[in-house]
Amino acid sequence: MIDAIGSVGPGPMDGATKEEARLRKLAAEVEGVFMQQMFKAMRSTVPSGGLSDAGQGEAIFTGMLDEHIADVAAARQQRGLGDALYRQLVTRLDPASDVPSGSGSDQ
Repeated sequence: MIDAIGSVGPGPMDGATKEEARLRKLAAEVEGVFMQQMFKAMRSTVPSGGLSDAGQGEAIFTGMLDEHIADVAAARQQRGLGDALYRQLVTRLDPASDVPSGSGSDQ
């Protein structure tokens, strides 16, 4: 799980509201999903076969490895897709939206 994207500017613990921290986390997760799809596409270009056939276990392992690498890369990325999404969407946050609504749907 990614806590925040590494970017210049206020982070989730630097006086940002709950909604800003949540937006930053979601933007980082979107970047992670994008990178995971990119890794999957890159891996599909590598020829398969050779001395031994890759089994289902290897396919599962490489998928999990790609997911982990994508999450780590997205968390360390500065000025990447996640940061651009955050900067674009943070201006649309309602300042009054930081007050709990009582519905419990954001947990």
